[in-house]
Amino acid sequence: QLQLVESGGGLVQPGGSLRLSCAASGFILDYYGIVWFRQAPGKEREGVSCIGRGGGRTIYADSVKGRFTISRDNAKNMVYLQMNSLKPEDTAIYYCAAARDYYYCSGYASKGNYDSWGQGTQVTVSS
Repeated sequence: QLQLVESGGGLVQPGGSLRLSCAASGFILDYYGIVWFRQAPGKEREGVSCIGRGGGRTIYADSVKGRFTISRDNAKNMVYLQMNSLKPEDTAIYYCAAARDYYYCSGYASKGNYDSWGQGTQVTVSS
């Protein structure tokens, strides 16, 4: 059974950093592209970043470009989201999702059929 588990969320002050992790079990993460989404209270889900299968393609939402970095460690079956210079508007539940053979992250923010979703991890940016 494909399972994703996010971790690393928490409370951080504006300007601070967090690293989110997305751990895969039940499948080989190397075969999948991975996307990070977030959803803030009262707002629609937003695609934050995508890393394609093989890691050759990464995409970021304009709202996080230059501050967030997505990476993957296939040997550990893990994907990470390094978040720097955090702002209050980054406050949300962050989710990772996996799509088989998803190399180029095309339309990642609106793609509907992901193979697996995690349960989410809360990120709160507040002083």
